[in-house]
Amino acid sequence: MASSARVAERRSVGAMSPPLFSLPEARLRFTTSAREALNNKSIKPLLNAFNQIPGSENEKKCTLDQAFRVIVEEEIINKAPCENLLAIISLAINGVTEGICTASTPFVLLGDVLDCLPLDQCDKIFTFVEKNVATWKSNTFYSAGKNYLLRMCNDLLRRLSKSQNTVFCGRIQLFLARLFPLSEKSGLNLQSQFNLENVTVFNTNEHESTLGQKHTEEREEGMDVEEGEMGDDEAPTSCSIPIDYNLYRKFWSLQDYFRNPVQCYEKVSWKTFLKYSEEVLAVFKSYKLDDTQASRKKLEELKTGGEHVYFAKFLTSEKLMDLQLSDSNFRRHILLQYLILFQYLKGQVKFKSSNYVLTDEQSLWIEDTTKAVYQLLSENPPDGERFSKMVEHILNTEENWNSWKNEGCPSFVKESEELTRLWNLCPDNMEACKSESREYMPTLEEFFEEAIEQADPENMVENKYKAVNNSNYGWRALRLLARRSPHFFQPTNQQFKSLPEYLENMVIKLAKELPPPSEEIKTGEDEDEEDNDALLKENNESPEVQRDKAMTGEQIESFANRLGEQWKALAPCLEMKDSDIRQIESDSEDMKMRAKQLLVAWQDQEGAHATPENLITALNKAGLSDLAESLTNETESSS
Repeated sequence: MASSARVAERRSVGAMSPPLFSLPEARLRFTTSAREALNNKSIKPLLNAFNQIPGSENEKKCTLDQAFRVIVEEEIINKAPCENLLAIISLAINGVTEGICTASTPFVLLGDVLDCLPLDQCDKIFTFVEKNVATWKSNTFYSAGKNYLLRMCNDLLRRLSKSQNTVFCGRIQLFLARLFPLSEKSGLNLQSQFNLENVTVFNTNEHESTLGQKHTEEREEGMDVEEGEMGDDEAPTSCSIPIDYNLYRKFWSLQDYFRNPVQCYEKVSWKTFLKYSEEVLAVFKSYKLDDTQASRKKLEELKTGGEHVYFAKFLTSEKLMDLQLSDSNFRRHILLQYLILFQYLKGQVKFKSSNYVLTDEQSLWIEDTTKAVYQLLSENPPDGERFSKMVEHILNTEENWNSWKNEGCPSFVKESEELTRLWNLCPDNMEACKSESREYMPTLEEFFEEAIEQADPENMVENKYKAVNNSNYGWRALRLLARRSPHFFQPTNQQFKSLPEYLENMVIKLAKELPPPSEEIKTGEDEDEEDNDALLKENNESPEVQRDKAMTGEQIESFANRLGEQWKALAPCLEMKDSDIRQIESDSEDMKMRAKQLLVAWQDQEGAHATPENLITALNKAGLSDLAESLTNETESSS
């Protein structure tokens, strides 16, 4: 009985525990689901399978990664087109985004594909890699995939020929430059090492040379005609320089110094370099491309859009020597090599040995030769002067990169404690911008103080020196008036020919309303005495004096409300023209607004004479005696 109870207990426990993870079953299920996802062009089948298969997340991710590699392997064996392989890799990228496979899976698949395909198909796959550089740089993929991509690109470069697959090699280098940040030290030549494997091979055996003495004599015979006597049609088809084996050997021997500039610090090597350089540069100086048929043909090709051909390595055949010396691009390559070499020899390089120091004589020669090389570049067609200046600018910029590398390639991100403090002054930056402390708009008194002083005839300021004639001042004045002055939007019938004229008028109005600027600091007692005197003076003023003062904006606003529909009867008595009356009618249909426009136009027209007394006279003349009486009472009560 006890044994049967234990069996029953084990069965009940087994029924309650979840099903165990099975690698073969999971791999088969994932493979089937991946095929279905590829056919449907949707990741949903894979997501469903991932959620339904028992096991931990790590187990399922590793199994799905393996399933992807199995599918890729089958496609490669069946010689499937590149599109199918790229669809699998895209599905893996979506899988990483959805969190069902590891972040390195797309890179592993790319490495498998590129290792197994021929170079012409690798080109298509790499185009996909280039287009997805933004994906590789995202946080999800960058840390997991940067080393895979670097290894993959280096493997590709080892398979490619630098001379035959030049463009493909360049695309890989550009991709790496876009992928890695500028401060990524894995892509920098920190120790200033040279590519010593770049050896230029040429004929070093004089006995095997085809440039014999007889060949040289034939060329010399072709130079009997003096320079300048040849017509265009009589130009020789061959090079006019006497090319012999010595010139050929010395010319191509210079490439070894360009390949490894350190040799120039050795005395014997420097003398050889100096001798060869002087001979080659002398040939460039004496043999001007402007006077040859070859240069004219080159210019014609450039004008007609001739195809430009580029070779990654120099062609060192003796038979091509005369053609190369007649080619302007070839000369530019050689002269540019000189400038790069000189920049290294003169520059301060961190990892350069302390023994590598130029003598004063060497420095002087390099300085003079640099000038001569730039001169030759500027004389070399086409656009020699422009090309020379561009090269000089690029090499000067290169000095900044040298300094950066000497300093250990510090980060370009600059952190400022002060900027950080300012940024964190307020948690909500938009609210901080609305703070009253950020109110920088000046008051009318502050802004127009200078203009008001200049408008006073007693100050005798000439018009050309007035602030209102400054266009910047005028623009700021208009903005300030629109925000702070009631006069800006008041309708007026005055016509202004220019902005300074309008501002002059506004300044005169503001001068009447704004308090005069204080010329000196007064004590509290002085201010009290002045206030008392002003109050006594104001109280002692008679109603007649009050009526002789110009009407204020508040008075006009108040009286316009009472005038209302009767404004048209008053208009002729205020000496308003019919055209002004029609303009007021067309501007507004509100009677109170029309009355206000009439009074404002009258105030602008009369200026200081727009007094209550004159308005009362006009009202009586128009037969509006009730309004005249009310205005009289209002003036007397205010006094």
